[in-house]
Amino acid sequence: MTALRLPILWLAGLLGLAGCSVNQPVSLYQLDSGNPAQPAQSAGMAVLLGPVLIADYLQRETLLQRQPDGSLQAATDGRWAGSLSSDIDQLLLRQVAGHLDSQRVVLAPATQGFTPDVQVLLSITRLDSGESQPAVLDAQWRLIDRRGKVRENRIIHLQEQHAGGTAAQVQAQGVLLQRLAEQLSVALKPLANQPPIADVPRKSAPAATKKVEKEKDKIPMALPIRTDMEVFRF
Repeated sequence: MTALRLPILWLAGLLGLAGCSVNQPVSLYQLDSGNPAQPAQSAGMAVLLGPVLIADYLQRETLLQRQPDGSLQAATDGRWAGSLSSDIDQLLLRQVAGHLDSQRVVLAPATQGFTPDVQVLLSITRLDSGESQPAVLDAQWRLIDRRGKVRENRIIHLQEQHAGGTAAQVQAQGVLLQRLAEQLSVALKPLANQPPIADVPRKSAPAATKKVEKEKDKIPMALPIRTDMEVFRF
């Protein structure tokens, strides 16, 4: 009986270990939006934030780890809790609204009737980190005023060191986005006092055309006079 029991117990032990590995809990992470100030001005600067475009490799729930050779691998101990793109939008919205002290900061697309002082076109091409790699953020923004003119175009590169664990990496990435929002707010503030758009002057081309036609009517026509030679009198 002893000879039969040992293989059975050994097999049960393997199954138990396999069950533990399969049921190992995976941590869920969200970006830390910090402690942005609550905006008080209901008639502050009107900002349309977005579209905010993020790199394709970030549009997933998988939390990626940057390796020393530059490659990316999926984290085994954690993943994003929901949409990373949505987390980025909300973090930037709250941070920018707090820095500008304005309740009129909205995400694109804007609702009907909302006329922004500035629209922010933002592209995030990199946001990642690794156990031995710092958190890195690469982004570019363009600021478009109410006349549709590009007032600023800037490329951003930010880095943040961390302690190495997955939680520390996610926290560092949140700090980078907070720094991005702070720099963006500094660039937005000078555009708060734009002069109003002047009325477009009416076109005067038709009137000028009529005036030219009247002057043409006043020019006498050439009349031939019969003499020894033809002479035209004006």
